[in-house]
Amino acid sequence: MSRPRNDLFLRALLKEPTETTPVWLMRQAGRYLPEYRETRKRAGSFLGLCKNPAYACEVTLQPLARYDLDAAILFSDILTVPDAMGLGLYFSEGEGPKFERPLRDEWEIRNLCVPDPHDQLRYVIDAVAEIRKALDNSVPLIGFSGSPWTLACYMVEGGASDDYARIKTMAYDRPDLMHKILDVTTDSVIQYLNAQIEAGAQAVMIFDSWGGTLAESAFHEFSLNYMKRIVAALHKTWNGERIPSIVFTKGGGLWLEALADTGADGLGLDWTIDIGKARARVGDRVALQGNLDPTILRAGPEAVAREAEKVLRSFGPANTGHVFNLGHGINQFTPPENVSVLVDTVHSVGRAVRAGR
Repeated sequence: MSRPRNDLFLRALLKEPTETTPVWLMRQAGRYLPEYRETRKRAGSFLGLCKNPAYACEVTLQPLARYDLDAAILFSDILTVPDAMGLGLYFSEGEGPKFERPLRDEWEIRNLCVPDPHDQLRYVIDAVAEIRKALDNSVPLIGFSGSPWTLACYMVEGGASDDYARIKTMAYDRPDLMHKILDVTTDSVIQYLNAQIEAGAQAVMIFDSWGGTLAESAFHEFSLNYMKRIVAALHKTWNGERIPSIVFTKGGGLWLEALADTGADGLGLDWTIDIGKARARVGDRVALQGNLDPTILRAGPEAVAREAEKVLRSFGPANTGHVFNLGHGINQFTPPENVSVLVDTVHSVGRAVRAGR
């Protein structure tokens, strides 16, 4: 298979020269787009979107029809993996994701099994194949999963949490049970991401959304070590093409050097650290992805352009190694026209920086 016609994203991740800075956005297909809301209405629910490959393909492509983005990302949810383990994912209006059967008893944890991605998660793998075909080699397709720690947070807490007291207590009181959950989840993520690659994903990303809630030693033990295991087991090439990987720990600014040593090609940054300072710390070990504060997209277009340019100029004049993104997912109240300003600014300023202007 040949690279996509627009391969800026892949080249930047692999630290190959690029003529401008590539850009894609976490949650670029989502509630801020009226066409997404219309498709979700037809699907009946968020899970109805995720579990129908045709709908998943449709919403994946919607932001690409509006904006000159340099990558598509599979439309799905990180919690499809624990759902496939039998925990019973559902969404309460205004309350976010919840599980009918969170992991509370030791026997439930001991019985936890790795789901077959070609069986219990077949709808995701089918969606990857359908999206890849629909893209027609225009831009790369990114697959993804949650990190084992982040998935475990939902699996043990039963939903979102303010303090993660239940799972942290388990980690300190019963590390054997905590590691059992993380072992099974790690093997699940490895199989899941490799199945996405085999179906057509051209890069993969691990979202460690709640790694930043951990103390330093706990982060290394319960999150970082498992992400290293995943990266080491991922397909590095498929069909003759290199498959880069990205790790992203929200709140992980303290551990950038350790994250850069996971073996991943790219390191995602949230908005709490200056990207130039991050680059000085990790050097050329990895490409950097990020890291505009998503809330800026709710400001005026002049502010959007100004703050995007700050990120680009902070990264510096190198002609590769930077994938522009937000520091977390796009907010549902973002005016769609501001995304146009952002994408156009990134491409134009990226060219100017390379030209020394």
